[in-house]
Amino acid sequence: MTRPIHRIDTFARFEKEFSRLPGYIQQLANKKDVLFRQDAFHPSLETHKLGGEMKDTWAYSVNKHYRVHFYFVDDHTVMYVNIGTHEIYK
Repeated sequence: MTRPIHRIDTFARFEKEFSRLPGYIQQLANKKDVLFRQDAFHPSLETHKLGGEMKDTWAYSVNKHYRVHFYFVDDHTVMYVNIGTHEIYK
């Protein structure tokens, strides 16, 4: 079962951190974003719910080191919180 995403909003922090990423990571993140919009739970994204204090938020993988941190506003709308390495969770 796929879950398409119709709308993505972003925090300013996400935009700031995205602009600081190396160009090749930005390009890869854009490709993953396209896939995420088609199906938020596509296996290659490794979308997963976070735990602890972040239990209401999720993340998906851009690559082995970079993640997009987000939460669902509703079934087809998400808010991108941050992007970066696992350091974004601290």
